[in-house]
Amino acid sequence: MQLLSSIKEKITSLFSYFLQLSLFKKLVLVGVVLLLGWFGYSKVLAQKSAKPQYQTATATRGTLITSVTSSGTVSSAGNASIATQATGVVTEVLVANGDYVDQGDTIAKLSLDQSSQQKQTAAYSSYLSAQNSLNSAKNQMNALQAALFQANQTFVNGKGTKDPVTDDPTYIIQRANWLKAETDYSNQKNVIAQSEAALSSAWLSYSQTSAVVTAPISGYVSNLSITPGLPIVGNSSSSTTTTTTSSQTLGNITLKDSKLTATVDLTEIDVVKVKAGQKVTMTLDAFPDKTFTGKVAAINTNGSISSGVTTYPTTITFDDAPDNIYPNMAVNATVILSIKNDVILVPVSAVKIANGSSSVQLLKDGKSTLVTVEVGDSSDTQTEIVSGVNEGDTAITGTVATGTSTTTQTASPFGGGLGGGRGFGGGGNQIRIQR
Repeated sequence: MQLLSSIKEKITSLFSYFLQLSLFKKLVLVGVVLLLGWFGYSKVLAQKSAKPQYQTATATRGTLITSVTSSGTVSSAGNASIATQATGVVTEVLVANGDYVDQGDTIAKLSLDQSSQQKQTAAYSSYLSAQNSLNSAKNQMNALQAALFQANQTFVNGKGTKDPVTDDPTYIIQRANWLKAETDYSNQKNVIAQSEAALSSAWLSYSQTSAVVTAPISGYVSNLSITPGLPIVGNSSSSTTTTTTSSQTLGNITLKDSKLTATVDLTEIDVVKVKAGQKVTMTLDAFPDKTFTGKVAAINTNGSISSGVTTYPTTITFDDAPDNIYPNMAVNATVILSIKNDVILVPVSAVKIANGSSSVQLLKDGKSTLVTVEVGDSSDTQTEIVSGVNEGDTAITGTVATGTSTTTQTASPFGGGLGGGRGFGGGGNQIRIQR
C-alpha cells in the first residue's frame, strides 16, 4: 500500500510540475514522450516482422514422368509422287483423292505439246533400241551356249589323252578352247543383265514423257491437283551440252498401311536419352485442343549441322491421325523417357545442391531443419527423393522475410541441366529465397 501511495504521489507531483510548465515546454515534453514510445513500438514490431515466413509444399507419393521435347514438322511416310516430264494440257482425269489404285493404273491423260511429242518419239526410239540390244544379247547367249557345248564335247571325246607323249599339245588346246567358251558364256549373262537394265531405264524414260500418267505404286490417291483443261508446263534447265526437264508432281500415292509421320530435331544432350519405340505425345498448331500419340520410329544418329549447332533428325509415327493433317504442318513432340510410379516427390525448388550433396529444408514444429537427401529423376516441376524425405513431410520451397527486397537464388541439382529445361530437370528449377 505504501508503494502505491508513493507512486501516486510521484505521479501527482509530476502532473503538477507539468501544469506549471510553459506551453512550449509542455509541447516539447509531449513530443519526447511520443518519440520514445514510437521507437519502442518500432523495435518490438521489427523483432516480430523479422521472423521468417516460409513457402512450403508437402512431399507426396505419386507418379513421375520424365521427358524431352522438341519441335518439327509433319512429313509423309510410304508415299510416292505421281509425276511426269510431259508437257501439254490435261484432257482427262480418271481418279479422285481417296481412290485406291493399283500400280500402273491410269491416273490422267494429256494432250502433248510439240516439245513433248518430240521427246516422247525420241524416248520410244531409245526404248526400241534397248529392246533390240537385249534380243541380240539373248541370241548371242544361245550361240555361246552351243559353242560351249561343242568345246566341252571335243575335249571330253578328244584323242589327246591316248598318247601322253605325242598327243599332249592337242589335249592342252582342246582344254583351253573349252575354258574360253565357258568364260564367254558366263560373261554374256552380265551382258544380258545390263541390257535388261537399259531396257527398264528406257521404258521409265518413255513413261515419263508419255501422254498417259500412271500410278507408280499401289495405294490411295492424295494431293491430286489437276483437272481437265489444266496446262502442264515443265521446268527446263540448260547447259552448254544438254537440256533437262524436271518432273512435275501432280499428286501422291500413299501405301495402304502407311502411317503419318513427323520429323523433329533433337539436341546432342537429348538424343542420347531417346530410343526407338518410346511413346510420344504431340500437339499441332492447327489443332490446339487436341493431343496426338505416337512413338519414336527412327533416329538419324549422323546428325546435321546448321550455324554451328548439331541436331539429330528423329522420325515419329502417329498412332492415329485424321485425314486433314497435312505435310509440313508444325508439330511439338514430347518423348516420354520414363514413368516411375509410387515415388516420393517434392517441387524442384525444394532441392538445394552444395559441394555435390543434395539437401532439402524441412519444416518441423515451426523450425527449419536441413536434411541430406538422395535424389532420383526429375521433371520440369518435380524431383524424385530416393531417401531423406518421407511422404507427408513439409518441404520449404522458399523463405520470405518482410521489410527488405533482397533476393538470393540457389540452383537446384538439375537447374539449367540436361535437356535445356526438358526431361531431367530444366532451366527454372531454382529456389528463390527472399530475406
